[in-house]
Amino acid sequence: MDIFENISPFDYRYYLRNNTVKKDISNYLSEKALIKFMLEVELTLVKALHQEGLCPKSAVTETSEAINKVKAEDVYLEEDRIKHNVRALVNCIRKHVSDKTMPYIHFAATSHDIICTAESLRYKLFTENVLIPKLKEFASTLIKLALREKKTVQIGRTHGQHAVPITFGFSLSEYISRFSKTIISIEESAKNLRGKMAGAVGAYNAQSLFVQNPVMFEKNMMEMLDLKPSDHSTQIIEPEYIQDYVYNVIKSFGILANLSDDMRQLQRSEIGEVAEVFGSAQVGSSTMPHKRNPIQFENVKSMWKQIMPRMTTLFLDQISEHQRDLTNSASSRFIPEIIAGYYISVTKLNGVLSRLVIDNENMIRNFEDGADRIIAEPLYIMLASQSHPDAHEYVRKLTLKSQKENRCLHELLMADESLKPYINKLSGEQLEILKDPKRYIGLSVKKTETICDHWIRELKLEV
Repeated sequence: MDIFENISPFDYRYYLRNNTVKKDISNYLSEKALIKFMLEVELTLVKALHQEGLCPKSAVTETSEAINKVKAEDVYLEEDRIKHNVRALVNCIRKHVSDKTMPYIHFAATSHDIICTAESLRYKLFTENVLIPKLKEFASTLIKLALREKKTVQIGRTHGQHAVPITFGFSLSEYISRFSKTIISIEESAKNLRGKMAGAVGAYNAQSLFVQNPVMFEKNMMEMLDLKPSDHSTQIIEPEYIQDYVYNVIKSFGILANLSDDMRQLQRSEIGEVAEVFGSAQVGSSTMPHKRNPIQFENVKSMWKQIMPRMTTLFLDQISEHQRDLTNSASSRFIPEIIAGYYISVTKLNGVLSRLVIDNENMIRNFEDGADRIIAEPLYIMLASQSHPDAHEYVRKLTLKSQKENRCLHELLMADESLKPYINKLSGEQLEILKDPKRYIGLSVKKTETICDHWIRELKLEV
């Protein structure tokens, strides 16, 4: 099928056009992958039956061979015929085994014993094998950039206005701290995804007919898949496990959107402190040849805007009447898009930030644009420390005078006779800060190093 005949942008724009991303995602998050994992769960059920002494070893061998012959297309054709997806899967397996083995395929299982377990298994393995390594790679990229720029002086901004000095590395270390925490929460919530083999209403009705301890039978089967059983299942697994996992993904995605927005703003023409690398043939506008838009950062924020509201659906799917209804049958199928959108965006950000261009001249220009007024805060604090009775108000008025008379605040300060008794008590270092506000960066460098060092150790990164 021509990918441009597809409806979803995930297919024709973000997924199928990138072979690396396609390979990473399709092995776990595609419909073909789901069927593969469902087949694996069906095989594991037969293995558990054999361990319990309920079926011969030959049934395991035959089922193992059979699942390798079942194709996703076969399952869907069979579903079109009988109108049931899991029974279609079972029928496709049964076609490739002997009459002796047939009774043990899907024995005493309900559909969502298979579906819920397969979903948990694929999200868990995708997180372990693909997502977490990519998140750690991105954390390493951020840390390298922050350490490289830990002494690069930048004006701090609050409410869109110039505040007091920081360093660019310090501004990045905020995101290192926030993002790295979510790596751990995503990893932990993925490990906590659960499976089940508890039957149609979760009470082990069918399992109780053939094993003495159905709970242990379920536990042993889940251990073969490296999963834990749900603490209490109905026809489905308790929804909070997948809800927690997706919430942690979307929470992390919000941090990436925040970072992207900051980087996008720093590329504004009037700021120009950073820039995305532009390809030699890359076009920024269909009509303005000079444009170099922050396209990658904007794309990440745009993807977050599409993905973030889907968390509401996960909360809606928390409600299932009695032991199960089908009101999550469609919505749950879109969970892979949430994870895929996040993974695609992490990959995109990792690429752009690993090649981010820092314009040091513009950083200094923007800093010096308001450098004289920056000393207002340290001046007020220093005067107050020397017992000036109304330091904040005095400096505020002095600042207004500086602006009105277009005179340097430091010049007014040093010419103010009433302030000399206080200024004379200041240390040499304090006087240097008032003279050169670039020195007024507090613990920006130290804090950057501390944050980076902590997460290098915590995540066992190679930087």
